[in-house]
Amino acid sequence: MTVRVALLQHASPAGSDRAQILQTFAAMAREAKSKGAQIIATQELFASHYFCQIEDSARMDLAESIPGPTSTFLSNLARELDVEITASLFERRTAGIYHNTSIYMNRGGEIIGKYRKMHIPDDPRFYEKFYFTPGDLGWQVVDGCAKAGLLICWDQWYPEAARLTTLLGAEIIFYPTAIGWWHGETESDKRQQREAWITMHRAHAIANGVWVAAINRVGTEGDLKFWGSSMVISPSGEVVAEASTDEPCVLVVDCNLALIEETRRGWPFLRDRRIDAFGGLACRMLDAPVANR
Repeated sequence: MTVRVALLQHASPAGSDRAQILQTFAAMAREAKSKGAQIIATQELFASHYFCQIEDSARMDLAESIPGPTSTFLSNLARELDVEITASLFERRTAGIYHNTSIYMNRGGEIIGKYRKMHIPDDPRFYEKFYFTPGDLGWQVVDGCAKAGLLICWDQWYPEAARLTTLLGAEIIFYPTAIGWWHGETESDKRQQREAWITMHRAHAIANGVWVAAINRVGTEGDLKFWGSSMVISPSGEVVAEASTDEPCVLVVDCNLALIEETRRGWPFLRDRRIDAFGGLACRMLDAPVANR
């Protein structure tokens, strides 16, 4: 079976009106639908600028409940277009508890999946630990047009997250992302970072025999220039399609799910895993050999 997926890459600059961003997204979603998309995916925290560059408690006012205004807008859009939508939102769970959350809506607009980002970074200009409580819903796979695994940005650097999502049956892993360059970095640094990012996604696809979809934003916000490059990668690690580094894009790609079976027969990595010897993965570091368990 082939599923047509659309990745919507756009700018969400500081000072943008949320309603305007949603209308931009809706126009892109309608374009994706006109190209036959069945699943539409947003970039990370798509409905606002990337606010985590500084620690400012007033920016927590950007969070909203789920269901809430933005998720309701997306649900109505999914129903109107007869498509599935997966979207990354800033969730207000209760006073003082906020999450970076992906939701998944079916063609009827019903939220059928929800994932809260598990790995939270705390780096210069990416002060997410100030805003986000680590996720507590576990790894999530949603049964829609395809079995969709929901992960978010910083999760993409952890092979365990991709593996556990695969073991739940994921056929396509979605990584909504906000990643970019600091204006003071060298051209060599910039190239190395982007290539490492691409390599990690290719590695997840290869090691797990799954499709991978990474959706990044574009544009300059504060000290960061987001590098776009939204991409879809096949189970064999081929970058099937890739968007521009600096322009908005509706990237529509056919994902042949039959390639998962074909790839895993040739590269049976899941079959050959020594699950009896992986006990050490539950440790922060190993000070001595761990007996098989």
